[in-house]
Amino acid sequence: MRYRAPADAALLTAELDAFTAVFHRPSGITHLLVSPAPEILALLADTTLDLETLLVRLGERYDLGDASRDALAARLDELVAAGLVEAL
Repeated sequence: MRYRAPADAALLTAELDAFTAVFHRPSGITHLLVSPAPEILALLADTTLDLETLLVRLGERYDLGDASRDALAARLDELVAAGLVEAL
């Protein structure tokens, strides 16, 4: 399965201390996200990636500590359910 985020124009983001507020323009819903969700959205902003490639790129760019395939799959499922990421 591959994943992609909406076009940049569909999301408006603002940093709020430990949270990132993401306004999803198509739905009119604002989401409060914590790491690694904003980082996942940033990596999926310009491309479509599968879970394994996304895990590698997250590890290359961010200090994820105990990142695992299962943890990333769970975060992706949450982002898909929220409408912020599309599973293809």
